[in-house]
Amino acid sequence: MTEQDVSWSGDISETRIREHMPEVLDILLIDRTKSTAKKDQNIIWANDNYIQFGARAYAPEAPIKPELVTGVMDSIIMPRALKSSRLQKKRTKAKAEVFTPTWIVKKQNDAVDENYAGDDLEAYMNRTWLEITCGEAPYMVSRYDMDTGDEIPLPDRVGFVDRKLRRINAEVDDQVTWQSLVEAAYKASYGFEWNGDSLLLARENLLYTYRDYFMAKWGIEPDTEQLKTVAEIISYNLFQMDGFKFAVPLSETQVKVSQQEISLFDDPEDIQEKWITKPGRRVKVMNWSKNKMEFFDKGVA
Repeated sequence: MTEQDVSWSGDISETRIREHMPEVLDILLIDRTKSTAKKDQNIIWANDNYIQFGARAYAPEAPIKPELVTGVMDSIIMPRALKSSRLQKKRTKAKAEVFTPTWIVKKQNDAVDENYAGDDLEAYMNRTWLEITCGEAPYMVSRYDMDTGDEIPLPDRVGFVDRKLRRINAEVDDQVTWQSLVEAAYKASYGFEWNGDSLLLARENLLYTYRDYFMAKWGIEPDTEQLKTVAEIISYNLFQMDGFKFAVPLSETQVKVSQQEISLFDDPEDIQEKWITKPGRRVKVMNWSKNKMEFFDKGVA
């Protein structure tokens, strides 16, 4: 079987991606801030929703590995709409996780998009958008309804990446130019999220959206190399971050320090201990114009 056999329905199967395009799934799990030239590091769970499957492997601080979300574990990560109401409430209480209905996403994106009505095609593709606390990234791509989980037809999608790709499909008939503009659109589209499972779904949604518009335009499947190229851009631009501290979630640590105080009287030296907070690891994002990773808070602080 080839990548053409991979199911691209609204319900994403990590197992099928791993079976037919293992490198693509590996890419979608990379945390670019923590990775080095010698070794890739993965995004972490950042919640305890799956700890019943293994206290160590599914701990909040543990990395999400392909074997933990495929095979018999394929169905553990699912869109919020398909999660139990109990788990939805738990996540809302823990991290204020809620998802915006598609009609509201449309109205808000419409309002922003009006400002760019006069852009030529290249300028529009290079407009930078950021979805904060993106969850499954509905403001970027609206592959399915956030309330029901039902897949949304291509012409009715309202995400800002959807809008860019729809315009490319309407105006470009050369496949090389099409691919170049699509990559530019993805490089200008960013999002961050705390929860690792939601971030993986967001990244998958961005990848599947690329395939959807490719198929709609050219009538064939994109090849593995094209998917890998887009997956790499996505892995840089959709990143895991604590939005209050601009740091990798759960990377902040408590350190115990000792201080000696000399007594003015006859008492021996007094040794006092206290705990201090060591800031978490600052998140980096790709500056594509420089092809260089830079601290996220450099642009917002």
